[in-house]
Amino acid sequence: MEAKGWGRGDFPRTLLAWYRSNARDLPWRRPDTSPWEILISEVMLQQTPVNRVLPVYLAWIDRWPTPARLAASPAAEALRAWGRLGYPRRALRLHQAARVIQQRFGGRVPDDVAELRTLPGVGAYTAAAVAAFAYGKRVVVLDTNIRRVVTRLTGTASPSPHPTAADYATVDDLLPSDGRRAARVSLALMELGALICTSSSPRCADCPLRSACRWGGTPTRPRRRPAYRGSDRHARGVILGKLRDAEGIVPYRDLVAAWPDPVQLARAADSLIADGLISRSGGGYRLGPASDVRQISGPAGPLAGPRQPGRRSASAPRGR
Repeated sequence: MEAKGWGRGDFPRTLLAWYRSNARDLPWRRPDTSPWEILISEVMLQQTPVNRVLPVYLAWIDRWPTPARLAASPAAEALRAWGRLGYPRRALRLHQAARVIQQRFGGRVPDDVAELRTLPGVGAYTAAAVAAFAYGKRVVVLDTNIRRVVTRLTGTASPSPHPTAADYATVDDLLPSDGRRAARVSLALMELGALICTSSSPRCADCPLRSACRWGGTPTRPRRRPAYRGSDRHARGVILGKLRDAEGIVPYRDLVAAWPDPVQLARAADSLIADGLISRSGGGYRLGPASDVRQISGPAGPLAGPRQPGRRSASAPRGR
């Protein structure tokens, strides 16, 4: 990209100089961070603020410093350690990914983007981030922050809902040829978007790229989210919380006491079972998929509690 005289040589130098002085000291950015730890951090950071991720991340890498260690644990333990981080299917996918890494890749997180994308829960962004930040591969890393910075720099009115080929081409043109330097430029763009070029309150006067920026728009208003209280998402969270705090089976009556609407309770429980986050067992429910239950105590028992005749389970809320 060339914007108002910025060429590939000046752009990385200016951006990296800003990054060296302003980057946050985050544990997954330190030189001794393993590829496995970077994968964990990238999955946890999906749609989740850094301050919420930090304590959970540190607990995870202390308990499961290698894929082998997590793969040897029941999925329920990964879900329990995920706590209230949100989108708990991410914990299940990390557990599944650990087993794939152990079985197919000899316990080593792959460095190839195509191979990384075969891991459960790893999409285009996460695969590129691990390849770049863990292995110094020259690949385009394109998250929300980077897209916002680049579209503003180039004068695009607003980013499309999903990354486009033009987005990838523009970012690729910004990256130096050296893989490790390119990875640092990606990190710096990400940090600039997180700290300065924010969606709703950009601090343009503090931006190191302001003289090259073509953006003349207005900040984005935060989107209103659907109400949480009383929703199926809320019911799912209550069920998961009860099961996460228990070591074994939670009787159905205990769940009814926590969420007295039996229809919504059954719908939320069914969606959690469909997601593999909980399972029926011994007259109640327990944390983790049915495969955990079979390993511990044999086949899962029948559903405790009423079902609505002819009722089909509602689709589970989207999560990762």
